Amino acid sequence: MNIKNSSSNIKRGYLKEDFRFFHLKDKKDMEFELHYHDFNKIIVFMSGNVSYLIEGKAYKLKPWDILFVSSNDLHKVIINNDEPYERIIIWVNSKFLEMHNKNNNNLLTCFQLSSKHKINLFRMEEHNISLIKHTLFSLESATRDKEFGNIVLKNSLFIQLMVYLNRLFMNGNNHIGKKDIEYDKQIEEIINYIKENLQEDLSIDTLSSKFFINKYYLMHKFKSQTGYTLHKYIQQKRLAFSKSLIIKGYKITEIYLKCGFGDYSNFIRAFKKAYGISPKDYYKNFKNY
Repeated sequence: MNIKNSSSNIKRGYLKEDFRFFHLKDKKDMEFELHYHDFNKIIVFMSGNVSYLIEGKAYKLKPWDILFVSSNDLHKVIINNDEPYERIIIWVNSKFLEMHNKNNNNLLTCFQLSSKHKINLFRMEEHNISLIKHTLFSLESATRDKEFGNIVLKNSLFIQLMVYLNRLFMNGNNHIGKKDIEYDKQIEEIINYIKENLQEDLSIDTLSSKFFINKYYLMHKFKSQTGYTLHKYIQQKRLAFSKSLIIKGYKITEIYLKCGFGDYSNFIRAFKKAYGISPKDYYKNFKNY
């Protein structure tokens, strides 16, 4: 097995490939920041003692747990001790899966249901683990294959994996308990409200009034639950949404209003600060990638 010892060389950004496969191992001294991607991601936890923070929920992982992380979900791993953290990560290009949707079989269902029910963790029954392990290791081998038909083989194994994962997910055999997920119900409600109302006034005063909570306590509570300040979380969500609209071809003059930036100049400045590039140049780079 080709296991990389660090994830520091993995770039974040828009995924133009059909998918990317990583087998990684890190130790406690490796620092991980809260971040998001413009694409969906699958994390298969193999070993270690970790918790995974996704949109304010902390998941305590067991070997061969699977996390479905949708695009723009803020997430971060927390390594709890010196035991090496080993996992498989797959970056998923939604357009590639959509090309293989046949007879109303939607291969993105696992991500869509995960987002709908706000549960990112899937825990398999023991007898299903061997099937997923075999498929994953076959796929890993195929990603290194340079012989005839290697791309066809690699893609077919990836589609096979997605079929298996969707079957398991849709059959409802998710064996997680309440103790496996830690979150604050009120913070979850606030997060959901923010995500559904990005173009509205989301000032701390407005949110504290709407949810009947002292604004200073709200700021403290939000940071402790999510790892982000409330202001930065809202800013990240608005900027992530703006990138998705840019990719879809919306005009910049429309985007800043749809994303809740009251001022065009503030939007341009925030975008450049976050990504080191203007929205216009980001669109050009995406089209020319």
